Amino acid sequence: MTAKTTVVLGAQWGDEGKGKLVDVLSADMDVCARCAGGNNAGHTIVAPIGPERTKKTFAFHLLPSGLVNPKCAGLIGSGVVVHLPSFFEELDALQSQGLDCSDRLFVSDRAQLVFDFHQIVDGLKEVELGGSSIGTTKKGIGPAYSGKASRSGLRVHHLFDQATFAERFRKLVEGRFKRYGPFEYDTEGEIERYKALAERLRPFVTDGIVYIHQALASGKKVLVEGANALMLDIDYGTYPFVTSSSTGIGGVCTGLGLPPKSIGQIIGVIKAYTTRVGGGPFPTEQLNDVGVHLQEIGREYGTTTGRRRRCGWLDLVVMKHSTLINGYDCLNLTKLDVLDDLAEIQIGVKYLVDGEELPGFPANLEVLDKVQVEYFTLPGWQTSIASVTTYDDLPVNCRKYVEYIENFLNTPVKWIGIGPGRESMVEK
Repeated sequence: MTAKTTVVLGAQWGDEGKGKLVDVLSADMDVCARCAGGNNAGHTIVAPIGPERTKKTFAFHLLPSGLVNPKCAGLIGSGVVVHLPSFFEELDALQSQGLDCSDRLFVSDRAQLVFDFHQIVDGLKEVELGGSSIGTTKKGIGPAYSGKASRSGLRVHHLFDQATFAERFRKLVEGRFKRYGPFEYDTEGEIERYKALAERLRPFVTDGIVYIHQALASGKKVLVEGANALMLDIDYGTYPFVTSSSTGIGGVCTGLGLPPKSIGQIIGVIKAYTTRVGGGPFPTEQLNDVGVHLQEIGREYGTTTGRRRRCGWLDLVVMKHSTLINGYDCLNLTKLDVLDDLAEIQIGVKYLVDGEELPGFPANLEVLDKVQVEYFTLPGWQTSIASVTTYDDLPVNCRKYVEYIENFLNTPVKWIGIGPGRESMVEK
């Protein structure tokens, strides 16, 4: 019997706290796989390590965050774009904190490579866009996916044919010089550096398709960790203010070479309010004391970039859109404790344009700019929920908030985050 994967996906604009749920679930998993994105992702996990069970904070960007559990292997799938210097920098940092990843981290030989010149070009593209800047992390992700789509990119397996790699690499850089003008870059120095990086990477490289299908066929438990979130999806997000990959359930299939029938439970991670980083529309954004409260109490600063996140009320129009596309079986509602002190809480439930309700989340950003959000207001609970251990112990108004979300989306909330630690999770 072939096992089915469990999938964890971001349901809003990212930064929902996927890492903590992945950490909790991967304690019972054999493999944790990344399917898309690159080191533009950012997951922070607080976990006990070593014989003394010392709590440490780990920042994951490119590596699967399930690695925080020592019995779980990590796979970087074919749909991921990999910047090797960052890969090893992150790996070395984890190892130095006492997290031994030896013989349990693998990289698909089909994964595309991100180079330093991609990162330079990322910045040049943002300058070129000027006032229309997307707010990219400048990690080279977009340019690397552009190269992949134009069939000019280099993949992991190309590293091991040095002559072909060098020839293709020179052509790639020359093409960028022609497009953006000459910028400072040591092409030959990079070729030499990647000879050494290739040899260091060799023990990690595997056929990602064979690896994950053998794992499933042998009954192993596989967890897929999504990066970014549905509203940053290249097709279904707020285009062009999106990332360059498929961040939804479709990206799981294409990024790991999995047929849809191998997908088991799909879990959406939803923050108890809404945040986003960078440019782009944000209908429920609160540029007021509420927004500041959410930002400060929620410590809304990016793991990868350090940028302050924009904050607003929970938007269930966004969540309905996200739920339709990804088909969540259940939800993990995170950071509910951030709302503890508020006297009343609003939830965005409809988008209106000229008094007419929109049937869904609009593709056209000019339409989105015109929407008026209709809110449903609930009373707050104004007490700390940080020490609660069961759902029934949550304040009545807190449970009403959770149940309103469930009823609106017709999707059960299974886990509720009430603090930053791995133990700060109530199962419903």
